[in-house]
Amino acid sequence: MRYEILGPIRVVDNGIVSSLSARKVEVLLGALLIRANQVVPASQLMTEIWGDNPPRRASAGLHVYVSQLRKFLSREHCPQSPIVTTPPGYLLRLDGDELDVDVFQQRMSEGRTFQRAGRWEEACAAFESALALWHGAPVGDLRDGPVINGFVGWAEQARLECVEELVDAALMLGRHREYVSYLYVLTTEYPLREAFYRQLMLALARSGCQADALKVYQSARNILRTELGLEPCRNLRELQRAILLDDPRLELAGAATPSR
Repeated sequence: MRYEILGPIRVVDNGIVSSLSARKVEVLLGALLIRANQVVPASQLMTEIWGDNPPRRASAGLHVYVSQLRKFLSREHCPQSPIVTTPPGYLLRLDGDELDVDVFQQRMSEGRTFQRAGRWEEACAAFESALALWHGAPVGDLRDGPVINGFVGWAEQARLECVEELVDAALMLGRHREYVSYLYVLTTEYPLREAFYRQLMLALARSGCQADALKVYQSARNILRTELGLEPCRNLRELQRAILLDDPRLELAGAATPSR
């Protein structure tokens, strides 16, 4: 069985995809999957489900939702429920089941290992494979408590880091023209993330579009000064200077600049 939380929560068993319609039970499943193989205290689960104002019989309500979740996850080929009662709360045991976020982290780690070895093709493949696991906003529209909210913040940051690593590896392979349009979209969606401006400037300069690369720098500078009162980071300033000077080391220096 495979659990998916890099998007709306789904459970895949023998090719059959299942999801929950009851929001509070879905919140319960999301919290247990985020803390898979760890005991989550009942008090914490009640906070996830009801916030700071749980009903009078919240404990009984939690028992009902756990029972419903056990029924949802029951499978004929596996008589033992993955939901285990362990004081002071509950635990979702993965055993041999797969959780997509664990696979994502494994592929990210593999990609970085390939990067350090200069194996750019394998690095690209690993990062692309990691990003392919995403099928929407992490845990869908659930934003109910500290466990889920903390995971969402981490997951969104991890995805952007994966995108940065992928683009850096692709630029090392000379795939600059292929990524120009994509990077324009990224700088629009994430206007305060300087790494994407750096990558776009480098891709444009390598494509023979130095004037466009310098326009990107000016745009980044205006946005950063307006939104944050800051000048662009050193990497951006040095890349702008290299483009102005038509530095013959531009490609090597730009490609070697880390994205974070």
